[in-house]
Amino acid sequence: MKKSLLRAALMVSSVALIPAATGAMAAVDSGTYKQIDRFMAAFEQVRSQYVERVDDEKLIKGAIDGMLASLDPHSSFLDVRDYDNLRTQTDGNYGGLGLQVTMEDGAVKVIAPTEDTPAWRAGVKSGDYITHLDGKLIVGGTLDEAVDTMRGKPGTPIKLTIVRAGREKPFDVTITREVITLKPVKWEVRGNVGVININAFSRATGEGVRTAIAEIDRKLGRKPVGYVVDLRSNPGGLLDQAVDVSDVFLESGPIVEQRGRDRRGVERYNARPGDYAQGLPVVILVDSGTASAAEIVAGALQDHHRGLVMGERTFGKGSVQSIIDLDERTALRLTTARYYTPSGRSVQEGGIEPDLAVPQLSDPDYKSRPKYRESDLRRHLINENKVDERLLESDEKADPRFTATAEELKAKGITDFQLHYALQTVGRLANTGYAGVPARTGGR
Repeated sequence: MKKSLLRAALMVSSVALIPAATGAMAAVDSGTYKQIDRFMAAFEQVRSQYVERVDDEKLIKGAIDGMLASLDPHSSFLDVRDYDNLRTQTDGNYGGLGLQVTMEDGAVKVIAPTEDTPAWRAGVKSGDYITHLDGKLIVGGTLDEAVDTMRGKPGTPIKLTIVRAGREKPFDVTITREVITLKPVKWEVRGNVGVININAFSRATGEGVRTAIAEIDRKLGRKPVGYVVDLRSNPGGLLDQAVDVSDVFLESGPIVEQRGRDRRGVERYNARPGDYAQGLPVVILVDSGTASAAEIVAGALQDHHRGLVMGERTFGKGSVQSIIDLDERTALRLTTARYYTPSGRSVQEGGIEPDLAVPQLSDPDYKSRPKYRESDLRRHLINENKVDERLLESDEKADPRFTATAEELKAKGITDFQLHYALQTVGRLANTGYAGVPARTGGR
């Protein structure tokens, strides 16, 4: 039960997870034993000579944290406190803001706000730095301390001081905490188009997408002309759910391939017969916050020409983390493999390049706000296929087709330009036919 709770909760960390059994210790040579002796000598010196008495457990945890931190940004040690935090997130009965954050150069940096949470509604954005909480400087503190401060009793306010690129001065945002209940799948009907918003890949996301399609049919009384699958700011989650969601729209063929250190241990995941969306046009919306499991879905549908990927280049996290129990109270979250799309490409560093780049013109800060991606993380895994730097920079180029300002769009009632453009595109695809499917306007 504990392991399943962990897998569900870790979706907020931009990881695609697979179950892992605790294996035997790898063989070590004599040189490794010498290094272990050196560690023990350092441990004993700190333990006996440091100016203040230090708890042994704290020293060991620090050593393990340091070892994993030297590998890549997604490997980490989970102690009892981490277990408790993950259970709390899974239960969804804590007061919080709905932010995914990381620590960078001693400052708390926002990875992304979760949609329809207090932070998202308050306008907190990816790439923002939080410097003060309720007027108290948090730069130089720990990430755990900052997270603990932002959590609290639902209904209580907290003031965040934010530094944002493109703004001359820091500014304050007061946010009221709420019970954070993650809804991995939401749906709505816009005209004749079904919109499926996937916010995370938790235990029942695939089933939630199938339910959304059925509910859209029920509301319209017929099939829609097509679907928009919104994966923007989706940090990822469970690998099996990414496979399940991809399978909803695919008739057959490979979805993702997983390759670990042992090249003989390749795992492939394939679609089962039956396209639940019955071949209707699909537009997949992505942005720089679309990561990991969400990139698996976007890459699979793109490689099979089953959907048109639209928006901005994705985050670029192409690695798989496994939860490996050390004992009943602690575990490792360890990067154990890379994943590859059906065409054999790795999204590590480079991400998924959209078929049609569409900027979020309704965001007045979109030009000045830097994008935060895997390639910006220290010690990130290098793409073995040598990512073309021109590819990494291509989504920063202005497109003369998109010139409207946020103010002009707002005057027209358009508050989400990317979604607006996606809905228009589905309509065009439905009228012209798509991927060999005849044009249709509805009906069963």
